[in-house]
Amino acid sequence: MSRTFAYVRVSKSEQTTENQIREITDKGFDVKPHRIVSETISGSTPAAQRPGFQKLLNKLENGDKLIVSKLDRLGRDAVDVQTTMQHLSDIGVEVHCIALAGFDLNTAVGKMMLNVIGAFAQFERDLLIERTKAGLDRAKAQGKTLGRPKSLTDKQKEEIRQALANGETISGLARKMKSSRATIMRASTN
Repeated sequence: MSRTFAYVRVSKSEQTTENQIREITDKGFDVKPHRIVSETISGSTPAAQRPGFQKLLNKLENGDKLIVSKLDRLGRDAVDVQTTMQHLSDIGVEVHCIALAGFDLNTAVGKMMLNVIGAFAQFERDLLIERTKAGLDRAKAQGKTLGRPKSLTDKQKEEIRQALANGETISGLARKMKSSRATIMRASTN
């Protein structure tokens, strides 16, 4: 007998999966609460490395259905989504995506939709990387300092080295400089 599962994911603990679950049930999918796998993990983590998704894969059997609200729930990029989809197809699981009008992504039409959307998603990601790189290159050319601001000036670092040489402790200097012990230790060696 076919069972229906749902996989819902958010990236941050202050977010909730309620909207995704509502989307799935509003489309008429009857998913028992114990078959809804919720996970809080960054989308940049490949599906194969997500603990909740791994538990779900261990439960799925031939003939089961897996419902997701959006394609990005299944992977971090087009390659990851396609790898995940291929694995699910190999074990005989139907995958339905609400954002794609509930298509079974294992059918010919579903696979075509998956490939087209995956290609556009990868294209958008590549454009974003190119724009980011161009912006960083422009900022560097304008002489802007990139990265995290330095927590201590060169003068403060010299004061730390002298204070340590005079017997002050790292913890004491950290309190005095309103900094962490690690910052003081790094400053003492630079």
